[in-house]
Amino acid sequence: MKTLFVPAKSLADISEVLKKVDIKGKIGLVSSIQFLDQLKKAQKLLKNSVIIGQILGCNIKIAEKYKNKVNSFLFIGSGRFHPLYLAIKTKKPVYIANPDTNEFSRIEESDIQDYENKLKGKLSKFYAARSYGILVSTKPGQYEIKKAELLRKKLDNAYIFICDNINEGEFENFRGIDIWINTACPRIEGKNIINLEDLPKL
Repeated sequence: MKTLFVPAKSLADISEVLKKVDIKGKIGLVSSIQFLDQLKKAQKLLKNSVIIGQILGCNIKIAEKYKNKVNSFLFIGSGRFHPLYLAIKTKKPVYIANPDTNEFSRIEESDIQDYENKLKGKLSKFYAARSYGILVSTKPGQYEIKKAELLRKKLDNAYIFICDNINEGEFENFRGIDIWINTACPRIEGKNIINLEDLPKL
């Protein structure tokens, strides 16, 4: 089946929200795909800034390369999913300029602490578990069957589940599984799902 990719660029004007930006030091500019083409405009409006590019909620590798070259990051886009992961991984101040709501905000320490507390709870479940479901996605770029097979060899009572879309609602059909280990996009959330990258080395 052929796949058709249609660019979905936002038409929102970023100028107004950028007037509210008050950040000292060198700023790394990142965005979601919808605002990627407006980063050059942002750089002109924010003199002490450098264009980094697009980040995803599960992939901020491009920003990690710059974490020692900037004092903070400014995410241009909506929502907190992407910038929260950026703050957690880089340990840098992360600000948000949302052109859709015209709001300027920051990822707070309390946001990061909430995420880390949830992770601690999931790790406790992992250590106490007696059976494991290892989730493998068939989506391009997320298919990690080799990692899943290696993990299964290290755990007792571990089973691999291959699917296209990971739906926590389906887990009720497998009540014998104590905890699910996600090998796909590392930001798939769920009270009984822990990401492979968050596990200690076994």
